[in-house]
Amino acid sequence: MNAPKNCGNVLSLFVWLAPCGASYNKKIKMAKTEKPAAEAGELQSYELAFHVLPTVAEGEVAAVFQSLKDKITKLGGEITTEEAPARFDLAYEIIKYLEGRNRKFTSAYFGWVRFNLESAKVDSLKEGIDGVNELLRYLLIKLTKVEVENPFYFHEALEKDRVTNIEIDDEVETDDSEDSEEVSSEDTKEEAEEDGEESKDTV
Repeated sequence: MNAPKNCGNVLSLFVWLAPCGASYNKKIKMAKTEKPAAEAGELQSYELAFHVLPTVAEGEVAAVFQSLKDKITKLGGEITTEEAPARFDLAYEIIKYLEGRNRKFTSAYFGWVRFNLESAKVDSLKEGIDGVNELLRYLLIKLTKVEVENPFYFHEALEKDRVTNIEIDDEVETDDSEDSEEVSSEDTKEEAEEDGEESKDTV
């Protein structure tokens, strides 16, 4: 169904479905003409993805991760799921100003955490995260229902891809070795035949 072309107020579902006309619209009670924002106290779903600096000792990365989760829970947030940070090579070089100079990084510890939090408290959370000096960068996004139901585990997927590549490489090497054996056996037969012909000539 297409929306009427000449309707003045398309913000309300009632007006959108109704035929245009001042006399008709006056009969409709319009308590709100805009979609209401999330009510105070209503929890929204978010994901915080982050890179911890590679200069942080591996044994201290877990503490950095915990400090991020603590900032969420102190604001009344509820942790729903997470993936602990692990080190991996970045797709491209990242430059960050540290200790008075620009430094280049090609690897980092990547992790993420999903949580529910009041939207009014998101700005306070960002301020707290901005103060975490161990982070290379971070991204905080609001999740859709579909995204909430389908979390993506980055390191798990990376490991599966790595195992698949290893298996493919092993199969290629096996095929090469079989070809080598076949060639060797054929060469042996040819050599044997040549030796036989030489012995006949000698006799």
